[in-house]
Amino acid sequence: MKYPAYSVALIVLIGVTSVVFGQGKGVDSQNQRITDTGNSRAAGNNGTKQDTGTTGSGINFGKDKTRSTTALPNPYRVTGRRDVLLRAVADVMRDRKLIVDDAASKPSEGIIISQPYTFIKGAVVTQSELSRFARLETAGARGWTRARYTITVEVQAIDGGSSNISVNAKVEGRTDGPTGAEWTTLQSTGAAEQDFLSALIENVTGSAPGKP
Repeated sequence: MKYPAYSVALIVLIGVTSVVFGQGKGVDSQNQRITDTGNSRAAGNNGTKQDTGTTGSGINFGKDKTRSTTALPNPYRVTGRRDVLLRAVADVMRDRKLIVDDAASKPSEGIIISQPYTFIKGAVVTQSELSRFARLETAGARGWTRARYTITVEVQAIDGGSSNISVNAKVEGRTDGPTGAEWTTLQSTGAAEQDFLSALIENVTGSAPGKP
């Protein structure tokens, strides 16, 4: 059977077009895969860009921003009469929810003592908070359930216009066992003393230590 010349040409043209289209489609799919690999948006994957967070304006976790805090001298010398300073000690204790132990305190000798103050409770959170105020490495592994400290402040007059203020903290941790609750005295890290002394100096001088 014979076909007209234009029909044969049309069939050949359709066949060539199909081959070219198939090859072009394959090339486009491969290029798309390459593009997707180099520009991945998946979480935690920067694709071919691997400098994020390491150079340039990447993530900064506070480097060079943390400044060390200078410990205050203890005892600390301040200007003021002893009676005025003793009143300031009582005021600071009240502001910090500490109760003055009137039976143990000796104001005539310049000594003010607080009642034990429980600053943390709970078996889950006590150890981490207690480790800020006490050295737990010397106490062994224990299941601490709460912690407290007692603040003792002594004001010693140097002359008519200045005095030395000493702050000491007795830090205790509690464990609950089969025989009941037991309080253990721990070595202080000095954090409780520094916190109270800083607040007292600010109360007396009107500004935080180290500031004019």
